[in-house]
Amino acid sequence: MIKLTAIIPAGNEIHNIEAVIASVDFADEILVVDSYSTDGTYEKAQQLATKVIRRDYQYSASQKNWAIPQAQYEWILLIDADERVTPELKNEILKILQQPDPHFVAYWIGRTNMFMGEQVNYSGWRNDKVIRLFKKDFCRYEDKQVHAEIIAHGAVGVLQHKLIHHSYTTLDNYIAKMNRYATWQARDYDKKTGSLTPYHFVLKPFWGFIKHYLLQSGFRDGVVGLTIGYMQSYVVFMRYVKLWLLRKNRN
Repeated sequence: MIKLTAIIPAGNEIHNIEAVIASVDFADEILVVDSYSTDGTYEKAQQLATKVIRRDYQYSASQKNWAIPQAQYEWILLIDADERVTPELKNEILKILQQPDPHFVAYWIGRTNMFMGEQVNYSGWRNDKVIRLFKKDFCRYEDKQVHAEIIAHGAVGVLQHKLIHHSYTTLDNYIAKMNRYATWQARDYDKKTGSLTPYHFVLKPFWGFIKHYLLQSGFRDGVVGLTIGYMQSYVVFMRYVKLWLLRKNRN
């Protein structure tokens, strides 16, 4: 059996840290990367994890790329604090570690997203997947402020079972999260966006709603789908407002 390190980035995740560590208890090393939590996450992680390291948080990709080389073992399962490994996914991962395919350096893992207490079946989240099981010498995150993905230097397989993703605690917290994302996205988009026009402030947010709510069948998710569609529109609008402020040094 090839040994596995589970990496869990965490910042003020006291409501998640016990459950996420329990869901990766099959890993040979559990490495928590704490961004100087003030709610007891660090102390609880010290009780439950193999090792806890600390670093000031800049953005997700930077934090994860810093942690990856510090894993003890070659194969890494990287899981966010609001995600859970199901028993079915655990068994699938263990089978891969028992008989690894030498062609693959990483694996895509799908996510079942929970939002406002409901499972999201449409709304553009249906086929959500992320690279989370990988060999540390072949994979790093792209240098993006938001929604960075692993760049794998080799073939990438696909697992059959999914992570459970609890991205929602309260609506106010989710709105605050989207505002943070808009701020980070503004920095990314500054490099590739020309002059800001009504296209960015009106048409793109409107299209964001239409895409998630109508084209990706968000209406089939009821109030949850309507909320997702609205929030996608909102974050696009705020991205360009914050980019406008950034360029005027008013952010």
